[in-house]
Amino acid sequence: MRYPFILTAAALISGCASVPAVSPWPTQQITADTETDAVGTTGEDAADDPAIWRNAANPVESLIVATDKKAGLYVYGLDGTVKSFAAKAGVNNVDLIEVGGAVLVGASDRADPLQPHVALYTLDTGSGALSAVARLPVGVGEGYGFCMGPGRAGGELARAYLNTKDGLIVEAAILGTTAAPTLGRVREMRVPSQPEGCVVDGRTGMLYVGEEAAGIWRFDLSQDAPSGTLVAAADGMAMVPDVEGLTIAAEGADAGFLIASSQGDNAYALFRLPDMAYLTRFRVVDGGGIDGTSETDGIAFHAGDFGPAFTGGLFVAQDGDNGAGTQNFKLIDGAKLRALVP
Repeated sequence: MRYPFILTAAALISGCASVPAVSPWPTQQITADTETDAVGTTGEDAADDPAIWRNAANPVESLIVATDKKAGLYVYGLDGTVKSFAAKAGVNNVDLIEVGGAVLVGASDRADPLQPHVALYTLDTGSGALSAVARLPVGVGEGYGFCMGPGRAGGELARAYLNTKDGLIVEAAILGTTAAPTLGRVREMRVPSQPEGCVVDGRTGMLYVGEEAAGIWRFDLSQDAPSGTLVAAADGMAMVPDVEGLTIAAEGADAGFLIASSQGDNAYALFRLPDMAYLTRFRVVDGGGIDGTSETDGIAFHAGDFGPAFTGGLFVAQDGDNGAGTQNFKLIDGAKLRALVP
């Protein structure tokens, strides 16, 4: 059953104090198929954000790059075991993009609270090893969220989007080569308060940004000076603040759905693309010997066949409570998500 999702900004602001801790709307349940080894940092909020590289030639050899924001970047196989670890304190959100046969990995670097940086790596898809290639300053303030999108003409490798805690979103072109990248600042966008999760829909040129307390904003990157539109509000129904990770399950030229982490009640919301109509919400619960997820920060979805365990795509979600003071990431067959959609 579908629910109308209309809320003005004024109603959102006036109603913030009454947002329920748990959404009253129906919430479906699924279970994880496997989970990663825990990150090395224990007793702290450490695991944060995943990104997926799909091996088109041999999907079962695909890789997941994920952050321990206290310690560095992990690379996992689809069985959840660690392939490699690159030490780097302060890496918060991570994304990756294939460029000319190479895989470029980027992460927001929060080591300097006054000067945000982008940490860039190349991923050896055979061994799973990461090689640091650059640490580049961009913007002013404390770096936080991060995502990447396709580059434009003129030798761009990709575009990077770095969110700072005061609501600034800096778009920068990644130039040069994957072995020696540079950053060229392009423009700035803004949301009213602290954002984190973001995702670029490379098919339509739309940037989606999660303002943690308010909801999801959309920016049309084809515009010279994009101004955001609040397309899904965190009113305690579809999403309970904080709004955290965002990811897209793409279908065709512009269809599919956007998934958002509704951290406030340990759930996830699905919105239809391209119109962002609300579809449904779900939780990842205990089952099959694997615990569910709670307090999820980052999420990632990648379409395509990933082998027998993940035939309908791959969904990865950070788990904020994995027991014994550890955190990790849950892996789920994307077919389970598609089966939830009305």
